[in-house]
Amino acid sequence: MLQLKPNCECCNKALPANSTEAMICSYECTFCRDCVEKELRNVCPNCGGSFEARPIHPLKVC
Repeated sequence: MLQLKPNCECCNKALPANSTEAMICSYECTFCRDCVEKELRNVCPNCGGSFEARPIHPLKVC
């Protein structure tokens, strides 16, 4: 199961489970889209990997 971290590891922006702004690397390091594009240039500072959009997890399950 994917660990959904609630905040960007760079700027601490809130990234709720349904956020389209959350980006993760293969080790689930979590950053907001702005930090990934502007600060990190799509390279994870923890593992050196690239980022993909984090899957959206609905807040309410039917």
